[in-house]
Amino acid sequence: MTAPQLAITPSAVAMELLQFLRDGKSRTRGKLAELSGVARSTAGIRVEELIHSGLVDEKPEPTYTGGRPSTRVSLVAQSRLVLAADIGATHARLALVDLLGTVLCEASRPLAHGDEPEVILQWLVDTARQLAIDTNLSPALISAVSIGLAAPIESSTGRPFNPPIMPRWRGFDVHAWLAPFMDVPVLVEKDVNMMAMGELRRHTPQSENLLFAKIATGIGAGIISGGSLHRGAQGTAGDIGHIPVSRKPDVPCHCGNRGCLEAVASGPSIAHELTLLGIPALTGQDVVDLVQDGNIEAIQLVRQAGRDLGEVLATCVSLFNPSSIVIGGTISSAGEHLLAGVREAVYARSMPLATQHLTVSQADPSANSAIKGAAALAIDRLLGPTRNS
Repeated sequence: MTAPQLAITPSAVAMELLQFLRDGKSRTRGKLAELSGVARSTAGIRVEELIHSGLVDEKPEPTYTGGRPSTRVSLVAQSRLVLAADIGATHARLALVDLLGTVLCEASRPLAHGDEPEVILQWLVDTARQLAIDTNLSPALISAVSIGLAAPIESSTGRPFNPPIMPRWRGFDVHAWLAPFMDVPVLVEKDVNMMAMGELRRHTPQSENLLFAKIATGIGAGIISGGSLHRGAQGTAGDIGHIPVSRKPDVPCHCGNRGCLEAVASGPSIAHELTLLGIPALTGQDVVDLVQDGNIEAIQLVRQAGRDLGEVLATCVSLFNPSSIVIGGTISSAGEHLLAGVREAVYARSMPLATQHLTVSQADPSANSAIKGAAALAIDRLLGPTRNS
């Protein structure tokens, strides 16, 4: 599966003009010239480049009032597709998405801790091809792949670095493995970074400084600063799951330390506490099911997990001063029981100015933030003004 061959490769200046069409609205050449600040003839040359590449087309105005007929230029949304994937410890999801970010088709499957990366990625390749065929699209239109993994990703290599809840992915080179199957750009990010990007797309422009916290099998955060994803020097920004909390400081964590947030507030840790109380639970979903059934012990433990998470997020608020905190992941489905604990700790421990306009909300599970964020990064890679290949 290789990227579609373009009749021409659009120049950087043509790609800059394309940015005015990425909202899905059609515009005349004159309007594009005005928006880009160039002469109409110059804009026309750039439009022709984009037409020849297949990225845009030009059609007559729907209403004709006489005189010289006017035309409008628009992005061809399905001229390229991106494959967006979210791979966690217990699930894998993928979707084919067009250049406007519309999900065209999707699939998912459960995962076991023993599943090898090669098996999961082969499923991804095979399923993407079949989905394209089933929806009357050519697999050759897939022009970029964007994968979120529930693991720290080393920025310089794109490889998972000592992933505590996905040990089989340690150092795995996703790019190299996919190369024989998909000769296209491959982006690999922490899943929580993808989720943060997806939430940014939903909340813009109010939340250009956004913190997305995921509480599930593991706990982590994605940071949006000034509208851009903040990864840090090596890609570990947002690794809040291994910050120590005051409650149960001696509880061992799989990272090798004790008292980590993840060791006391993650889905498996809450399930373990419930089991010790004589209420069998194995997974975070079991915990959520108990909460939704009104189990008092589960509700109390989830609220306490919210306080633990809020203790760490309060430090993040003081350091980063976000305008929005969005909570996602399996345990977030416990809703207000979790959020109440988070808010209690955040507002009690943060300076009033930092929380004056701060919102703390639950992610919408139906929004599929991880997939949409992964797709957004891939589309930016294909259509960004600095694209050169």
